[in-house]
Amino acid sequence: MSREVFLLPDVGEGLVEAEIVTWKVAVGDVVTLNQPLVDVETAKATVELPSPFAGTVAELHHAVGDVVEVHKPLVTIETDASAPVATGAPVETAPAAEPIETTREAVLVGYGVGDEGGSTRTRRRRGTPAGPAPAPAAVTDVAALAPRSTPPVRLYAKQHGIDLATVRGTGRDGVITRADVEALLTGGPSTAPSRAPVTGPTTTTRFVGHDLAPWSSGPEVERIPVRGVLRSMAEAMTQSAFSAPHAAVWVRLDATRTMELLAALKERPAFAGVRLSPLAIAAMAVCDAARHFPGVNSSFDADQGEVVVRRVVNLGIAADTPRGLIVPNVKGADRLDLVGMARALNSLVDTARAGTTAPNDMLGTTITITNVGPFNVDAAVPILPPGTGAIVAVGRMAPAPWVVDGAVVVRQVTELAMSFDHRQVDGALASRVLRHIADYLEDPGPRLIAG
Repeated sequence: MSREVFLLPDVGEGLVEAEIVTWKVAVGDVVTLNQPLVDVETAKATVELPSPFAGTVAELHHAVGDVVEVHKPLVTIETDASAPVATGAPVETAPAAEPIETTREAVLVGYGVGDEGGSTRTRRRRGTPAGPAPAPAAVTDVAALAPRSTPPVRLYAKQHGIDLATVRGTGRDGVITRADVEALLTGGPSTAPSRAPVTGPTTTTRFVGHDLAPWSSGPEVERIPVRGVLRSMAEAMTQSAFSAPHAAVWVRLDATRTMELLAALKERPAFAGVRLSPLAIAAMAVCDAARHFPGVNSSFDADQGEVVVRRVVNLGIAADTPRGLIVPNVKGADRLDLVGMARALNSLVDTARAGTTAPNDMLGTTITITNVGPFNVDAAVPILPPGTGAIVAVGRMAPAPWVVDGAVVVRQVTELAMSFDHRQVDGALASRVLRHIADYLEDPGPRLIAG
């Protein structure tokens, strides 16, 4: 028998840590090769890590909610010398005597880790063995070790002094929900401090990837750890705001024909089962503008002193998810027809909201759309995602007075705004691009046929 230590692998480009979300095994469990061990949450996605060994779980080095650095120990597994081992898994034999060279990161469930073109990366592991971690308490099953819940629910329970081991989960597959914790707070014993009644809204709100308690029942002062998606967003927006000189243009337009076209297309067999929205038409318009004005699909490389113009559009879509704002992209969006675009957008948004967006899906964005219309907002002036030249904000499409042939009529009106990097995109180019997008939305039919 030997003791093998499974180290937290590099689960995405540039990531240095991950939070333990759910342990799927307990000390004493017998695991097989590639059996799921743990769910971890990074700044970009929640991923499931499979076991690189077959054997018996000897030690779990961290508890649910802990933040672990890449290449630090996760699990120690006792293995038979003849047991199979996953090739290239980031592991070390305990105790480790020498640094280990790996030529391939562990393959995560759903996607592999590698650079473009399928080549593998070489990473040298830190040579210093991890220090001993406290042995976990003996448990009889996984639920006793790590009650299944989400990070916001665990934080909420911790703030109110609730031990999740005492809560029965009513969510899917026994997951503990916020409602389960609140039920215990109102109907069972709790160590949370008593509070005087406070009037105010009684619904939870979502803020930077966390569920905030209602005004009437939440703590007077609440501190939210800056990590995961929140840290990624904060760092990216700070970098963008202080490295790229932002400027903006905007335009108001009559989108009645876009709305009429969408209504007509939904009746066609080719669009059966496809969720078709104004965002799909807007995405087609942005791609068409990039084809006509390639300079807007560019980035500024300060290190090389070059402007990089790309003739393929990886269209970023700002997505509001339970974990916070992320910007995955549709690869090669300029090559899609309307059906393909609608399906790609639906898949992208569904995956983002489910928390299963792969890190690779957020790499390589060239131009971005943020859609504030669903929030019933007319317009926004967004900040550029780093490494891009422009981002287009699409406001709500709603009835409003509009002058047609000298008469005031009611039309479907919307507003577009575009922020751009003024180092390489000047006001004239930005204005032409936004006007092109507006013209497209005012009469999309002929352009869709031509495209």
